[in-house]
Amino acid sequence: MRMTPSPLTVSTPGRICLFGEHQDYLGLPVIAAAISRRIRMTGTLRPDRRVVIQLPDINARETFELAPTLAYEKPRDYFRSVVNILQREGVAIDHGVEVTVRGDIPINSGTSSSSALLVTWIHFLLRCFDGTLAQSPEAIGDMTYRAEVLEFGEPGGMMDHYSTALGNVMYFESQPTIHIEKFRPSLGTFVLGDSLEPKDTIGILRRVKYGMLEALRKIQAYDPTFDLHHAPQESAAAYRTILTADELQLLQSNLSDRDILRDAKQLLENETLSDERRGLHLGALLNQHQDNLRDAKRISTPKIDAMLDAALRAGAVGGKINGSGGGGCMFAYAPDQPEVVAEAVERAGGKAYIVTVDEGTRVESPTETFAVK
Repeated sequence: MRMTPSPLTVSTPGRICLFGEHQDYLGLPVIAAAISRRIRMTGTLRPDRRVVIQLPDINARETFELAPTLAYEKPRDYFRSVVNILQREGVAIDHGVEVTVRGDIPINSGTSSSSALLVTWIHFLLRCFDGTLAQSPEAIGDMTYRAEVLEFGEPGGMMDHYSTALGNVMYFESQPTIHIEKFRPSLGTFVLGDSLEPKDTIGILRRVKYGMLEALRKIQAYDPTFDLHHAPQESAAAYRTILTADELQLLQSNLSDRDILRDAKQLLENETLSDERRGLHLGALLNQHQDNLRDAKRISTPKIDAMLDAALRAGAVGGKINGSGGGGCMFAYAPDQPEVVAEAVERAGGKAYIVTVDEGTRVESPTETFAVK
């Protein structure tokens, strides 16, 4: 056995959720876009069974010895959970690796930095040990979801894992079965704005996710024919007497956001529209989505609202908060003069990044299959 002499570099993008925020865990579709900020992992095979992961961006290092089943030593022990998931899939990880991870995706800001990291880790290991599985972004997305969410009983849907693995613009349904449509529209530039406020993911999910699930439980006990996928928006009024005011508001906003996404999907599918007209319509739909997220789901913050207002005044055609909310990032759709929009976001107190839609997880070097010889 000998190690491949050239280091392997794999990278994966972050993502923004264009439409369907806080809907994937309800079984409703989402539309996400991969962005041109990425996690990169570079490494080589080792002659022993030790795994060494250098994380200089956060001044950290992880090491462990391979075993048929790795015991978890901390909550969300994702590097080990990935190895366990791959070994259950029959991937023979029979010697160690040493890797260095760097990235420019904002951390803990709703842009899927953790999912992108795990997609990269899975893709790296598959390139080393199972080149066939490495050719399927869908399989990588599925295994990442299992390693990050199911393995630890975490809340959350599949959007982050599939969108970062597949890249570009993705329409994603998880129920009744996984259905994916990919789009490559010419959307131009977005301005991602980090509020520099930490997210309140657990608190937001407790109210927005579990509040909606409780509303659905009450509705289905009262009306077993109710279907969140097909109920018209006006039907929400029929459940006013059995829901709290907050639950009714969540129901109305989820039905509205479901229909906003459907309109957005039609725009992306319409090849006869000019880029300018598509952009204006998409911007208007983003603003409608943000209205629901801010007013009904209450996941925005005063600072993010101010950043969005500044972006719109500077020429953006639309925008919304991104991710679970309570902090984190917003984005503005700014196909024209994104530099001006970015400056406005920074004057409002955010950290701005100009981004475009990007491809999914990829090998950057070497281009040939990386494997033990």
